[in-house]
Amino acid sequence: MRIHTQLLLFLTLFMIHGVSHAEISLADNRFLQKAAQAEVYETEGSQLALKRSKSSDIQKFAKEMVREHSQANAELKNLAAKKKVELPETPSYMQRGSLVLLESHSGREFDEEYAQNIGVDAHEAAVELFTKAANEADDIDIKKFAAHMLPALKHHLDMARTLNDKFNPKAM
Repeated sequence: MRIHTQLLLFLTLFMIHGVSHAEISLADNRFLQKAAQAEVYETEGSQLALKRSKSSDIQKFAKEMVREHSQANAELKNLAAKKKVELPETPSYMQRGSLVLLESHSGREFDEEYAQNIGVDAHEAAVELFTKAANEADDIDIKKFAAHMLPALKHHLDMARTLNDKFNPKAM
């Protein structure tokens, strides 16, 4: 009987501790990780464009991306801190490879690659990621954050497609 009482006490304490220090789901954690990597990737790619591109259209888009993604990243960091999630400060390996490849280009070729990869491809992936989180996240704060960010991401994607049409007309 004594073991039964101790087990019951242990389970009760475990349940209370679990409720008071609830963690976010693995899927929500994964969203925060991927969102942070996307923010850093798009910001670093756009900072590179500010240094390398001579196109006023690319420069204008890149400035807006650096400004808006820096603000979004600050909001993301605040949310992650609230959820006690440590975020990566670098892009994923694939994204880093894309940045290295982008950096190897110059002139018009750089602009074409930036418009396609940082502009369209990255924003398509971000819209997909944030749409899924807005619809399926377990944590209400994460769901609200994703839904709040979606209009800006969709706007960025529209801008990126317009830019890409100018630099990669055969991609249409």
